[in-house]
Amino acid sequence: MTATYTFDVFCSLDGFGGAGGDWTGYWGKQGPELLDHRLAQYEPEQRIVLGANTYRAFAEMLASSTEDSDVRDPWVTRMRNLPATVVSTTLEGPLDWPDATLVSGDAVDVVARLKEESDVPLRSHGSLSMNRALMAAGLVDRVQVTVFPVITGQTGLDPIFQGAADFDLELLEHRTLDGHTQELVYRPTLH
Repeated sequence: MTATYTFDVFCSLDGFGGAGGDWTGYWGKQGPELLDHRLAQYEPEQRIVLGANTYRAFAEMLASSTEDSDVRDPWVTRMRNLPATVVSTTLEGPLDWPDATLVSGDAVDVVARLKEESDVPLRSHGSLSMNRALMAAGLVDRVQVTVFPVITGQTGLDPIFQGAADFDLELLEHRTLDGHTQELVYRPTLH
């Protein structure tokens, strides 16, 4: 049996994964329903898969945060305590992550093997370039996009699907959180 792989990503309405300027985490639009829902999604056993850049960003963000900061929301703490595979050709261990395995190699090969061997679902939050390559290789079963109600045309960073292949998307689930944030879950198929 093949493990399910979910590419989980946050974005602005105009498709950016982050923003500069005076935007804060979640673009300042997080609410209790979103945070509770995120925690519920990370409660089941699963394996986190991260690329090197996203791992570095998480490790830096968590190292510079305090127990009381928004960075350590319960779902982020739960994600950090799940088993993780970090795919990189540049990082060297040990990693500052409680249960992380560093795997050197091509992400497509690594994730194909993980999908075959894993007894639990796989989930990646962020890791944009890695997940674009995995989508193109047909290894992503679900794309979960959480769209925050902002447009970051002047300050947007990290265009999520820039340079991606073309895909048809089958809508599997959708919900509105806190009355303004949309979560959309799709099954991608190369067009």
